[in-house]
Amino acid sequence: MRIALLTYSTKPRGGVVHTLNLAEALARAGAEVTVWSLARGGDEGFFRVVEPSVRQRLVPFADIPDETITARIVRSIDTLRAAFDPTEYDIVHAQDCISANAVGTCIRTIHHLDQFTTPILQECHEKAVVSPYARICVSRGVADEVAAGWNLSPAVIPNGVDHRRFANAADDTEPAMAGRRRWRRELGHYVLAVGGIEPRKGSIDLLEAYALLRAEAPDLALVFAGGETLFDYRDYRAEFDRRCTELGIDPIVLGPVADDDLPSLVAGCDVFAFPSTKEGFGLAAMEALAAGRPVVARELPILREVFGDTVTYADDPAGLAAAILAARIPDDRRRRRGDALARSLTWDAAAQAHLDFYADHPYPGSR
Repeated sequence: MRIALLTYSTKPRGGVVHTLNLAEALARAGAEVTVWSLARGGDEGFFRVVEPSVRQRLVPFADIPDETITARIVRSIDTLRAAFDPTEYDIVHAQDCISANAVGTCIRTIHHLDQFTTPILQECHEKAVVSPYARICVSRGVADEVAAGWNLSPAVIPNGVDHRRFANAADDTEPAMAGRRRWRRELGHYVLAVGGIEPRKGSIDLLEAYALLRAEAPDLALVFAGGETLFDYRDYRAEFDRRCTELGIDPIVLGPVADDDLPSLVAGCDVFAFPSTKEGFGLAAMEALAAGRPVVARELPILREVFGDTVTYADDPAGLAAAILAARIPDDRRRRRGDALARSLTWDAAAQAHLDFYADHPYPGSR
């Protein structure tokens, strides 16, 4: 089976992480997989090394200074559409709004639903939901949103997690301990949030929570990692910086972290904070569970569905602050439950579920 997986970026966003891991697992299962992506800003490859069994087709996409987000997305769709030839594949599977609009007839994975304010982007979002001939969601909660909004019935195939990669970073071998020591020397004790500073990640709420807990945990730093995104969050970042000044807080903003360094960064934290206001699954938090770290998450139905009682929930800065402080007290029972959950979600199982779905949903008028 010849499968094209399409994503909009080479950067380490959740959907791109999903795409690469799924592609590699599909290839291990015997499929012929090609990952398509736009190569923004001169990128020559993805944020990490991809297994050679997976073919890569990167479409050059130059940066244009001061380009609006609407113009950038429209140009992204047009550029990918012009380069992609669906006749080379048995299955065309788009992983996001941009690629779904670019290729037209496809299977679409809906990781989460966005809200746009401009008519052009609203139209793109609508087409990316209704135009695909079949749909997959990574959680029942997202599938229920699609059912309620569009009277459609997506299949649900949860993400996998690379459990071994993150668990190994937390073990007692010398290389793993050295990796964690490196981050502790640089950061001290720290609360970690991965995903950048942006509205959907609840970054300012976490900042407010940190301001509330500092008196009881003066040794605890607040660290933000990641942040590559297509969207322009300069106004939100300006508000974040303003609140830092008002609160007298100086968080550590690492920006993008090398993929090889991420597991030890996660494994070295005291608490992993996940205050997102909207998620479709929560892959970064699942990786933290694989690394044996306590997770404090936003009180969201989708996160309750995915994580159950393996994490602690809060719905405002005061609750986040209290939960982070409590999470510093070891809870071996919760840690074991989290490890078991992360261990149960494998990319190989996700790949097999996808292959079954592909068999049941062949490309219309199969070539």
